[in-house]
Amino acid sequence: MAEHHTGPAETGAPMDYREHEKTYNMFLAGAKYGTVLIGVLLIAMAAGFFGHAGLLGGFIIFAILSVVGIVLVR
Repeated sequence: MAEHHTGPAETGAPMDYREHEKTYNMFLAGAKYGTVLIGVLLIAMAAGFFGHAGLLGGFIIFAILSVVGIVLVR
């Protein structure tokens, strides 16, 4: 069951700050790279659907921009 602590919540259970920092950094990396990949996907879809790139051209644009975006975000 849950532990019952007396006093304010700030002094309750000990925090694992290293694990907290690791989780926070993983969240930031996921948000950063996810944003880049969604933006690249939208650009590639626009080139494939509305431009004259077609399916293969859209895929090539997606692959190239994904690599460039991930390298730039690091």
